[in-house]
Amino acid sequence: MAVLLYTLGVLVFVVAILVSIGLHELGHMIPAKRFGGKVTQYFIGFGPTVWSKQVGETEYGVKAIPLGGYVKIVGMLPPGAEQLADEVTYDAAGQQVTRVRKSNTGMFTQLISDARAAEWELVGPDDADRLFYKLPPWKKIVVMAGGPSVTLLIAFGIFAAVFATWGNGADQTVTTTVQEVQACVVPAEESGRVCTDEEVRDQPTPAFQAGIQAGDRIVSFNGVEAESWEQVQQQIRDNGDERAEIVVERDGDLITIVTKTTVTPRFLTADAEEPEPVGFLGVRPSAHPTTGGPIYTLEQMGGMTIDVVKALGTLPVKVFDVGQAIFGFGERDPEGPVSIVGGGRLAGEVASHEEIHVDEKMISLLMLIAGFNFFIGMFNFVPLLPLDGGHIASATWEALRRGLARLRGRPDPGYVDAAKLLPVAYVVASAMLVMGVVLIVGDLVVPVHLES
Repeated sequence: MAVLLYTLGVLVFVVAILVSIGLHELGHMIPAKRFGGKVTQYFIGFGPTVWSKQVGETEYGVKAIPLGGYVKIVGMLPPGAEQLADEVTYDAAGQQVTRVRKSNTGMFTQLISDARAAEWELVGPDDADRLFYKLPPWKKIVVMAGGPSVTLLIAFGIFAAVFATWGNGADQTVTTTVQEVQACVVPAEESGRVCTDEEVRDQPTPAFQAGIQAGDRIVSFNGVEAESWEQVQQQIRDNGDERAEIVVERDGDLITIVTKTTVTPRFLTADAEEPEPVGFLGVRPSAHPTTGGPIYTLEQMGGMTIDVVKALGTLPVKVFDVGQAIFGFGERDPEGPVSIVGGGRLAGEVASHEEIHVDEKMISLLMLIAGFNFFIGMFNFVPLLPLDGGHIASATWEALRRGLARLRGRPDPGYVDAAKLLPVAYVVASAMLVMGVVLIVGDLVVPVHLES
């Protein structure tokens, strides 16, 4: 049964990611076609073609390696001297028959020339007004931002649904209801241990002595209405070892409890190095995942954005650490990056975990899928080719320099030649390939496991 559930969890994750990839590519293709562009291919996956079908001028299909997808939009690169329109001729059937090409020297120059040539092999005699590079900059931005925007919308939709119903487990709302009454005052540095049964026993807590019970809701403390646990906690700390009059609600009845708080050293913040003597009652409050609507979701995704930006800045180092772990030179960081393979393994472990309830498994899988979509969407906005963000940056620069030329009364500087950035694109693509391979191997050899 565990194997079946594990397999089911992996399948759910993989199918969800493939659907996300398909929708991502639709986010590029639909606006491209709406703006008159020519899209010749729409594929999910890379490598050998598993299945495809020609519909109109577009070939739709699936490839063997499900690690991404692409749409082929004709005319992404403007022509160089060797591909100028007046240097290309066609026969009566519309087939390109001649092209004047100039000699090229240098590795990158040749790569750029070859890229332009490959691009222009798809350009037909009727495509002059349908080339991507000729679109207004704002249309280019819409087309290229469409993919990652759809991916982020998928993440937003999942997060919003979970936060509105189940709540955000990473953001707990602490209440004034007592979850636990501590029996004795345990030193701060020994927090978590049980009370001693020796002759010299630990001092009982004021809450235990006064008869406060789990489930009691603190209504007021020393006459001040309890509006939040933070407020009550501060009142207890400020009370020292003085008299405390506490009103609690128990089974619908209001009960007044009179006791004295005691003074004990406590760490007041998570990063505090030394405990400070403060008033102490001996209760732990209950907490539940915070729920919220679309605005709350956007606020949470804003915080996630900061985390993702930080993660992207350290990604090469993190991947290097995974590489070291593969060869046994260190331990794999359980909080480090994982590939789609690692995500699938985690999904399988969630689905097959015996101690996780079914509804919690569903929420965990949804949050895992949403998290992957959010990261992929943000990653694609990085302003480097071949990522979508690189094309967005190129179109934005084109709009800016054309606008500045108009303001200054200067001639139109023309289209931004993205081909000149291809050396950068090749370097970035190579780095992405290496990091992807390292993460996949790491997820197979030294995988990250679900925390028990």
